[in-house]
This record gives sequence, structure tokens and C-alpha cells, in this order.
Amino acid sequence: MGNIKIEFERNVILMEKGRFKNERGSENRRMGSSGSGTRRFGSKDAGPRKFEGRSNTGVGREDRKHAPSEKALIDRVDENENVVEGRNPVIETIKSGRTIEKLFIAKGATEGSIKKIIAMAKEKGIVVNEVEKIRLDNMSTTGSHQGVIALVSPYVYFEIDDILATAKERSEEPFVIVLDEIEDPHNLGSIIRSVNVLGAHGVIIPKRRSVGVTATVLKSAAGAAEHTKIAKVTNLTVTIKELKEKGLWVIGADMGGEPCYKSNLTGPIALVIGSEGNGISKLVKDNCDAVVSIPVIGEISSFNASVAAGIAMYEVVRQRINLR
Repeated sequence: MGNIKIEFERNVILMEKGRFKNERGSENRRMGSSGSGTRRFGSKDAGPRKFEGRSNTGVGREDRKHAPSEKALIDRVDENENVVEGRNPVIETIKSGRTIEKLFIAKGATEGSIKKIIAMAKEKGIVVNEVEKIRLDNMSTTGSHQGVIALVSPYVYFEIDDILATAKERSEEPFVIVLDEIEDPHNLGSIIRSVNVLGAHGVIIPKRRSVGVTATVLKSAAGAAEHTKIAKVTNLTVTIKELKEKGLWVIGADMGGEPCYKSNLTGPIALVIGSEGNGISKLVKDNCDAVVSIPVIGEISSFNASVAAGIAMYEVVRQRINLR
């Protein structure tokens, strides 16, 4: 925990000096990804490795004699999983019991939900730091902090069995969303939000070539990430085989498949959603039990990844409701 706190302090100092702001535009362009998506989801997959689930991506020890460059530290600020921005995400983070190291509130902001956040923080014993709005602007990686930013402990990913245990606790057939290299944080956040709203039991993402649970993801998820189990695994193909062994039917969402409303999606389902540009990778697709598609009518033949994921998830829910 001490290493995390040191990293927080260095991040805040850099932000206050405005160093990260000067390079933010170019760095964001380098790290960003296309927001456009398609109904075809997927990309190349890594070779088979040992199945893994939980992973803690906290910052490791740094040797003062070999400290990282300022540019490297700025990159880490933009990509870290230790920042929560926005009123609803912070409220849900406090409710979840996740450790909050520092809570920053814009000076003079005491109206509406900010007042609620302050009261919740005091009840939990969280120290509230009132700072100038410009300091929050410099700290923000989303550009929409709404007057509140929390520095938190790193997100702790769950294991596949944790997700399946949630289904068992609810006495429901497992409904899991598998994401094949979703790189846009806004898409991942939106998908997590839909997963929670539609009652799916969890999300599985790969460790490589995929965005993690960052500040932008948390903001886009509007607090849903604190109530949704997310597992990060080494290899999706191995994971799919594990899910099959546990009794789930693996359904890929991709062009050319049978229309989703004609497919039977009522059993234990793992729904695979591919990446924004490439769709589901061939190896992942070949390991799916079936492939379904979303009918289109207009001139544009593809959906944004998060929109398509929401439509496909709703079809699963619709069919399950009709069985009751």
C-alpha cells in the first residue's frame, strides 16, 4: 500500500505543476483508439497459456536511482486503474467499500450529489480534500470530473469461478460476456454498464491488447463497474474451452451468423463480443459453438461495439423472460 501512496503523490505533484497537461493531447492521441465499432467483433489471439483469472495491477517498487522518465510517469497516470472521476462513479465506489486513498472535491462545490458524497465520505472516515477546480482539471484523464476525483486502490479482478458463483447465488443460468480485445475505454465502460443493467453475471477480458478498468472506463460505466465482476485472463481460447467444460454454450456475435432472434439463447450462455475494428478473431470464432448476427436495414452495415453488445445481451434477456 505504501508504494501505491508514493505513486499517488507523484501523480498529483506532476499534475499540479501542469507538466502532464502540456503533453496530454499528443499522448492521448497515441494511446486512444477508434471509437467506431462494428457488429463484427474480434482480433488475433495469443497462444495457449495457463488459465488465469484474478490479477492485481498495482504499481511495483521503483528504484530512486533509476526513476522513470517524466514521460513514462505521465503515460502511467493516463492509463492507471487508481482514479475514479465523476459523481455517480465516486458514489458507487464509496458504496462498494473499495479503499479510497484520497478524495478531492472542488472548492465551494457543496450542492446536490457533491453534498451526498461528502456525507458518505465522512461516514466512512474518508478524508475530504477541498482543492481549486483547476487542480482537478489537471488531474482529470476523462475531461469530465464533475468536481470530484477519488484516488483508490487498484481494481482487483475476479476469477471465472467468482462470476459463475454469482449465477448460482441468483439461481440463474450463467450469462457471461466475453470481450475479444475491446480497446476503446468508452466502449468497455458502456458494455459494463449494460451488463449490470441487463443482469448478466460478469465480464471476461484478455490481459493483452485490451483496455483495463481505467478512469475513463469507470466514468463511462457510471458506477456499474463497482457492482460487476470482471475477470482478466491470459488467453481467450483457453478460457472458452474452460467455459464449455463448465457447461456454457459459447455464442459469438458476428456478421454472417444466424439472426439472433432466431437462435436459442435461453441456456447457460457465454456471449463473445469482438473488437471495434477487426471483429472476433478467427481462432476465437472457430471455438464458438454458434455465431449469431444482428439484422440491419440501413445503408450503414455495422454497429458500435458497445451498441451491438447491448442489443445482443437484450435478446438473451428477452428470450429468458419469455420462458417464465
